Amino acid sequence: MTSSNNLMTKLTALVEAKLFQNFLIAVILFNAVTLGLETTQFGKDNATILHKIDFVVLMIFTFELLLKLVVYRFKFFKSGWNLFDFVIVAISWAPSSGALSVLRAFRILRVLRLFSVVPQMRRVIGALGHSLPGMASVIGVLGIVFYVSAVLTTKLFGQHPDPNMQEWFGTIGASAYTLFQVMTLESWSMGIVRPTMELFPQSWLFFVPFIIITSFAVLNLFIGIIVDAMQVMHEEEAKPEQVMATKEDMLRVEAKLDALLKQQQNN
Repeated sequence: MTSSNNLMTKLTALVEAKLFQNFLIAVILFNAVTLGLETTQFGKDNATILHKIDFVVLMIFTFELLLKLVVYRFKFFKSGWNLFDFVIVAISWAPSSGALSVLRAFRILRVLRLFSVVPQMRRVIGALGHSLPGMASVIGVLGIVFYVSAVLTTKLFGQHPDPNMQEWFGTIGASAYTLFQVMTLESWSMGIVRPTMELFPQSWLFFVPFIIITSFAVLNLFIGIIVDAMQVMHEEEAKPEQVMATKEDMLRVEAKLDALLKQQQNN
């Protein structure tokens, strides 16, 4: 039992070692480069070498997952990041021929493993996850604004026989797509708004408030929600450190008190 425990302790230390994590990061980045080279003429000329490199990288990832399964056992499947890594590596083992050959194209998803290996990236993804409920509310507000605006522009501009008006605002779907382009500020002035103003001079009374509401107000709410979620996660991560620091301070105080009591007893 003692030798088994020592082996598990060593394996756990290996899996959680910073050097091991840095090695995985280097392998992931290296694999990203080799997968990109496969799409070039260099990759076509050296397909055999790149295929062997890809196999070695896949074996490294598989070995890492097996180590984690041995160390964490059933706890391995309780972590979403471990499941994420497991699915990506499983897809990479898909056969290169036959009906599942299309899955080989998804090998580039291995680069996404950086999210699970690099703590800072995990923090960002976690913040995005925490912000989803708030973002859903903002998307709901944005959807209502878009629907009302699409119906309004279809009735105001879509009835005109001009081909551009029919293309941009002829239906609710076309109006929604056009308004999305306006919201992103992609060729909104010369491409859409000014031609519309030539036919409807007062149309700026609609477009200017729409851009202000969607581009500068509602979309900025997304940034605010994500920043707030990151701050909350940072505070949650800082709490255990604060607790540990408090315990260490208490232990120091207790040690000093014990030392003073011993001095007084000796005197």
